[in-house]
Amino acid sequence: MVITPQAAPYRPDPRILALGDGFFDPVAAAAFPQTILRFRNRRWDGAVGLDTLDDAAWIDHFGRFAPLPGNLPQPLALRYHGHQFRVYNPDIGDGRGFLFAQLRDGRDRLLDLGTKGSGQTPWSRSGDGRLTLKGGVREVLATEMLEALGVETSKTFSLIETGEQLHRGDEPSPTRSAVMVRLSHGHIRIGTFQRLAYLNDGEAMARLVDYCLTQLYGESPGDAPVERLIARVVPRAARLAASYMAAGFVHGVLNSDNINVTLESFDYGPWRFAQTWDPGFTAAYFDHQGLYAFGRQAQAIHWDVVQLAIALRTLVAPEALVPALETFPAAFEAAFRDAIFARLGIAPKAEKEDMALLAGIEAALGDPAAIDRGVTIDRFFFDWRGGTLRDRASRRYDDDAFALFAMTVGGFAPATATDHPYWSDAAPCAMPIEEVEAIWARIAEADDWSAFDAKVDAIRRMGDAMRAGQVIAREGALTQ
Repeated sequence: MVITPQAAPYRPDPRILALGDGFFDPVAAAAFPQTILRFRNRRWDGAVGLDTLDDAAWIDHFGRFAPLPGNLPQPLALRYHGHQFRVYNPDIGDGRGFLFAQLRDGRDRLLDLGTKGSGQTPWSRSGDGRLTLKGGVREVLATEMLEALGVETSKTFSLIETGEQLHRGDEPSPTRSAVMVRLSHGHIRIGTFQRLAYLNDGEAMARLVDYCLTQLYGESPGDAPVERLIARVVPRAARLAASYMAAGFVHGVLNSDNINVTLESFDYGPWRFAQTWDPGFTAAYFDHQGLYAFGRQAQAIHWDVVQLAIALRTLVAPEALVPALETFPAAFEAAFRDAIFARLGIAPKAEKEDMALLAGIEAALGDPAAIDRGVTIDRFFFDWRGGTLRDRASRRYDDDAFALFAMTVGGFAPATATDHPYWSDAAPCAMPIEEVEAIWARIAEADDWSAFDAKVDAIRRMGDAMRAGQVIAREGALTQ
């Protein structure tokens, strides 16, 4: 379920401290030469009671990292390990970020404010602990777009330019610097569990399982806490993978240290939005084997969850975890159906018909003739919203690739209203890499943020249209 912001007072709740010193290292933020506020998330700051901060106080907390009242007295760099492109690495942790604060939102969820680019930590290795401004801009655009498209994602909470010149091997240098703060439903990663298994620290592992269930999942551990945790993680993992596919999104680096235990998507580096349904499309130039390609993301996320189960063998016999792991394929299939139907704006019908329609959509979107006529993923879902083709686009779909889909989709009931003005636009709001680069070019060359601001506004307008009038969910449940 995608959470919408709900106004709340500021409620600090630094529960992470109960885990003990072995999970983190107290650190200090870098002293930046400048602090220029570039983005403040006015959609979410009120959900955690920070909307009353003026810009000066905002910069003091999120650019200079003065502690928030009643919260963590000092930032904490979290310790974890992880598989990076399937190679285990015990020498990683928060190397350019830290946990800054924990607080409750309007739905009583425990949320973290974590950083990226806030300076060096004991886990920085040879890195400078910094973030490029371009990287921060890209993360704002990714999180805003994913939220609008219904993916459970971290929220880019703040982006502040910091006045340093950074040198990077994969972009023109020197380049501008920034520090970013993200709002997340937890920073406990699969790699956090892997580290404890590596250390064979069963006592700490038991505390971590208890923390995740009580603080992040909001339930009692019960008599079988490990089995309960893996049973909660697996369907969420399936839903995350399915939502990526429906959004046409490629995360790029689905390492086990980049997957958190709540399965809320976060940590965006070389992401891309695929324009066509190409299972082999990759986002990271260094993903030479296509390990995290568009069509392999479900497999990758499932593999990471298996690594969680392997780590949890520190506490239970492996046979106890197998039943939950084996539910992933069916859970993904159901979640994929739900995600695609939600974006298309139609209601499920029956399993056989639903699966046939999904197969038709994938075949049609991958057809070269359709691609040649400009049928992108975004264009398709925009033109067919509610299961009916807009007159303006009919010729674009006038071929065999869409004939079967057009005939089949007519038998599905619409699940959403399409009277929001967005659906009358000439084209969908999309995020091709060329537009991302053009937005950055205007910032880099002329410090012109107008295209960036306009894009954020356009994405949020699309999100409003996606949510407006959506009244039918799976199995006829009502949602608003």
